[in-house]
Amino acid sequence: MENVAVIKDVAKVYQKGSAPAVYALRKVSLTIPRGQYIAIMGPSGSGKSTLMNILGCLDRPTSGSYFLAGRDVAQMNDTDLSKARGEHIGFVFQAFNLIPELTVEENVQVPLFYQSVPKLESRQRAHEVLNLVGLGDRLGHRPSELSGGQQQRVAIARALITNPSILLADEPTGNLDSVTGEAILSLFDNLHRKGLTIIMVTHDDSVADRCQRVVRLKDGNIDRDESVDRLRPAADALPLH
Repeated sequence: MENVAVIKDVAKVYQKGSAPAVYALRKVSLTIPRGQYIAIMGPSGSGKSTLMNILGCLDRPTSGSYFLAGRDVAQMNDTDLSKARGEHIGFVFQAFNLIPELTVEENVQVPLFYQSVPKLESRQRAHEVLNLVGLGDRLGHRPSELSGGQQQRVAIARALITNPSILLADEPTGNLDSVTGEAILSLFDNLHRKGLTIIMVTHDDSVADRCQRVVRLKDGNIDRDESVDRLRPAADALPLH
């Protein structure tokens, strides 16, 4: 099976002045096959956010290597790093991070603006991903006119519009009630069935139980890495890298 991401002996150390060094990650190694559904868990301070930031090309490791789609991210300059992030990573956060002044359609198109995608193609792709998440009839609405669950669906559509190699989700149901959260998790399940690689940070064991693999961090190390054989039903493939 093809690996979409590989990190090897990655460490992240924060050092400020003469203060003691803080080891957020300590020689972590992780291989992520394409199409896998992974939960990352651990107590506060275990290194979850640092690992997600490195996987999402938002931060660089202090040492070690990170290969994303076969390229060593640790060796990229800032321009190449930003390009790799835009091409390969989709982000979904606990806070929806939508721009209130823009319509649903315009919010979803924002990542393509930075890739200089022609306007007509951008609109077509926005319509496709909004239909995929069940919001094809809300194109002209603004975030304030949507429920929390609908806003999170817009955020997911925005993450999908670049056809990412990996979807990173950080507590994506944290701001939602249980019924709405279940609907969002069902959407993630469906995206996984279509072949998308998903990495989700969660503190909720019931959320992690939906995943194929659970990586538990403790004190900057991988404490446990457990896989569950969950067969993915056949479905039409997403147009992924």
